[in-house]
Amino acid sequence: MAWYDRFIGRKVEDADETYLKLNPVQQYFQDINSSREDHTSYEKYYEELEIVNRGVNMIVDDVAEIPVRVGGPTKAKSIAKGIKRSKVDLLLNLEPNLFQDISTFKRNLVTDYLLDGNIFIYYDGVHLYHIPADNVTIHGDSKNYIEKYTYNDVDYSPDEIIHIKENSFYSIYRGVSRLKPAVRTMKIIKAMRNFQDNFFNNGAVPGLVLKSPNTLSEKIKERMIQSWTARYNPANGGRRPLILDGGIEVDDLTNVNFKDLDFQNSILENEKIIVKALGIPYLMLDSGNNANIRPNMRMYYLETILPIHRKINYALERFFGFEIKEDTTDIPALQPEMRDQSSYYTSLVNGGIITAAEARDRLGFDEIDNTQDIRVPANIAGSAGNPNEGGRPTEEEED
Repeated sequence: MAWYDRFIGRKVEDADETYLKLNPVQQYFQDINSSREDHTSYEKYYEELEIVNRGVNMIVDDVAEIPVRVGGPTKAKSIAKGIKRSKVDLLLNLEPNLFQDISTFKRNLVTDYLLDGNIFIYYDGVHLYHIPADNVTIHGDSKNYIEKYTYNDVDYSPDEIIHIKENSFYSIYRGVSRLKPAVRTMKIIKAMRNFQDNFFNNGAVPGLVLKSPNTLSEKIKERMIQSWTARYNPANGGRRPLILDGGIEVDDLTNVNFKDLDFQNSILENEKIIVKALGIPYLMLDSGNNANIRPNMRMYYLETILPIHRKINYALERFFGFEIKEDTTDIPALQPEMRDQSSYYTSLVNGGIITAAEARDRLGFDEIDNTQDIRVPANIAGSAGNPNEGGRPTEEEED
């Protein structure tokens, strides 16, 4: 019985024993929902805007190329039953299923994570399969958190689905796409591009003005424009004429020129907002030689790539019951950190704190023989308390 039951008048015989062992407020979270975000707009911007496509593809490719190291069993109870460590390593590093390589599989997962905010992986007991997140419905349960998952009218139990959720404030079930804060900015860029296309395709700015003191009929005007267009085709560099009749004069109505209509500075600033929402330093997308590129790449991996990879690893670790860590040994941006780690572990090994085998394992090297013993620090200068102790061993004199 919970500590607050006596305050609300609940008796032991009135309470469900199973319910008392679970989260007492779970009953208020049993919403049934599919993708609550307008994922179609994110997909559209991903396909049409260069900066969105490039930013998403950078994160997808960088996360997918990091392998994992499968360690020993965890203390938590696994969901997958009877699976071996070698099988988990095969699924997560080489062959998730019979139809995809591991890179394609991971890239599909991370693309869903960025555009929808959720990843759904189906495990049939042998292989892993990616389920598109936009068509998955999560059925909440008042006691067991998740009742089931539904994809295209097919139901899956919670023991069959691995769900990775992006951060969300309004829902405990579904995550929110990282592109959501940048929707307004993406709409602005798209609107500026559309304005430019319509402006120049429709010939909104005339190349010259033809004046007439007399009023001309519409038929004569159209005939003159057609004749001019036939001789000086706008598609080949000609300019569309404007006819003013009846004594009408033309004057400047605005100071906007072609340079202002290019929107280059506005588009550039809005692109920076989009990549910031994705977690990418804009310096990495800017051309030219820059001395700060390496620290920015390191920050990009530490604050964007590795957190996404670890979220996926934690979900896989809980499902399979083995420790799953990212292997950052071959990432060039993190090599300075690896040098610091090497010096750190070398001092621990030489100081007799950990074994060489433990240091090799943490640095990502294979296990070798005769490295499981603690090294005793060698004192070749003698003891500070007693100079007669330590130093070079005494040698026996020969007869």
